[in-house]
Amino acid sequence: MSIEYVLVSEGEQDEPIELPTEEDGSLLLSTVAAQFAGASGLKYRSGGRLRGLRLTDEHVLPPADGWAANRYFCAFPRADSTALMPRPRCSDLIVLGLPWKTGEEAVRDYFAAFGELLMVQVKRDMKTGLSKGFGFIKFADYEAQMRALGRRHMIDGRWCDVRIPNSKDGSSANHRKVFVGRCTESLTADDLREYFGAFGQVTDVFVPKPFRAFSFVTFLDPEVAQSLCGQDHIIKGVSVNISSASPKRERGTRSQLVGWGLVDSTARVYSWPPDAWHHSNHSTHPHTAAVPDTKPYLKYE
Repeated sequence: MSIEYVLVSEGEQDEPIELPTEEDGSLLLSTVAAQFAGASGLKYRSGGRLRGLRLTDEHVLPPADGWAANRYFCAFPRADSTALMPRPRCSDLIVLGLPWKTGEEAVRDYFAAFGELLMVQVKRDMKTGLSKGFGFIKFADYEAQMRALGRRHMIDGRWCDVRIPNSKDGSSANHRKVFVGRCTESLTADDLREYFGAFGQVTDVFVPKPFRAFSFVTFLDPEVAQSLCGQDHIIKGVSVNISSASPKRERGTRSQLVGWGLVDSTARVYSWPPDAWHHSNHSTHPHTAAVPDTKPYLKYE
C-alpha cells in the first residue's frame, strides 16, 4: 500500500499538518506525538458527532471510509486534578491520658486498626522509667490520621485523646466543630447530619435540649469545617448561619447571667454537651449548677 498523508491538527479549529502513514495504511501514534506532545489518539467529526479511531499496538487505524474522507484532531488524556494536588502530610500526634501501665506495644496494637504506623512512643521519666501518661504516634496515611483524630479512644480501660501538638486552642477537635445558629425546632439532628454530610464526613451532631436555637456539627476533616464558617445555608427552608466554635478560656469580669448563657461585649457562652466531659466543678461556677456535667462553651460573634 502506498504512503498517504493525513490531515491532523491539535484542536478542531487549529490549522492541520500532513502526517505520513505506514505501509499498512495505519498512522503511528509516535508520529502524531512527535508533532503534538501528549496526544494519546485521534478523533474526527462525522454527522455532527465526535468519533474516535481505534488504537492497536501504538498504531492508529483509519476509519472504514479511509483517511481522505475526514480531517482529524488530537485526543489528549483528561487531566487528573487530584494528581496535581499535593498529598497532605501526616503529623506527629500526641496521645493524652494513657494509663500508667500502658506501653508502646499496647498503643501500637490499638492504633494499628486505623492504619499503618510509622512511629509509636510512650514518654517515660528518665529516672524512674515510669510512663508520663502520654505518648506520640505517626501514621503513614493521612486518611488514617483523620480517622484517629475524629474520635476518642478507650485504651486499657481509660479514655484517651489524640491531638495535633501545639494546635490552636489545644485541640484539633475545636477546628472540626462548627456552630450552627438560627436553628428552629423543626430541624432535627438527622436533618443536620444529612445536609452537612454532603460537604464531608460528619462525626457528631449536637442539638441542645431544651431547644436553644443553635446546634453544633463536628466534621472528620477540620478543613471542611473551616470552609463553611461565615456562610448562610438553607436547610429545609430554614436559613442558618455557620461560624467557628472554640472553647472558652476565661470569663470576662463584665459578664452577666442571661438565660442559659453568659453574655459580655464580645462573646456568648453556651454549654458543652454533657457526654463531652467527665466531671464539672459546680462549686466554682454556682450559676451553672442547674445544668449537670457541663462546661461553658464560647461562640465568637
